[in-house]
This record gives sequence, structure tokens and C-alpha cells, in this order.
Amino acid sequence: MALYEHVFLARQDITPQQVDALVEQYKGVIEANGGKVGRVENWGLKSLTYRIKKNRKAHYVLMDIDAPAPAVHEVERQMRINEDVLRYMTIAVDKHEEGPSAMMQKRDRDDRPRGEGRGPREGGDRGPRDDRPRRPREDRA
Repeated sequence: MALYEHVFLARQDITPQQVDALVEQYKGVIEANGGKVGRVENWGLKSLTYRIKKNRKAHYVLMDIDAPAPAVHEVERQMRINEDVLRYMTIAVDKHEEGPSAMMQKRDRDDRPRGEGRGPREGGDRGPRDDRPRRPREDRA
């Protein structure tokens, strides 16, 4: 069997429980066709770069799939029919990544407080500009 990473985008106005139901539905299709689903990551509701079918946001979901090609084709066929699925993409991979995906790592990185661990800028700290005279302001009426 081949290994795949499958990402799909669901409409913004469905609930997270409905997204989970979609995942379970597609898991069932894959397992019925002789495959299995490994890791499933729900990346949450994210903004889209451009509108897709009048949606500005979408629920993103990643699935690691180990299945024969006909199982993946059947899942993609069902996603084309489903109105709740805006887009999907399946990529064949040599092996599945261990640990969280890059999207989940990014979320962890964003939790850090800003400015920690950063040194002064390359130009150094300029400090106050007392060495220059102030320019007179022109009052315009």
C-alpha cells in the first residue's frame, strides 16, 4: 500500500463536531477499501488567502493515510460531491512524519512571548537624539 498525506478544507459555517463527523466518514471509506488512517490533525478555522465559494475562512484537516490508490480515489470522489468540502489535496509520500506537522509547530512557536532572546539591532542602540537641533515647526492655518 502507498502512503499519502491528505489535507481538506471544510466550510467556515459548519461546527467543529461536523468537521469531526466528516473525518470519521472519510476514515470509514478508507478502511472499507482496505486502508488505514494514521494521524489526524485538525488545524482549526483559518483565514483563506482568497475567497473560495464565498467563504473567507475554512476548517483545515490533515490526515495521514496508508491505503491503496482506489481507496484514495473513492475518498476524493466523495469530497467532490460533498458541499461542505471546499478543497482537498492528496500527496504521495515516502514515509509519514513523526510528531506534529509544521502547522502545529507554528502554533507552538506563536505562543512564545515576543522579544525574548533578541539582541540589539545591527546598528546598535541609538539612544536619544540630543546631538541634533530640533527643526522649527511650521504652523499652517
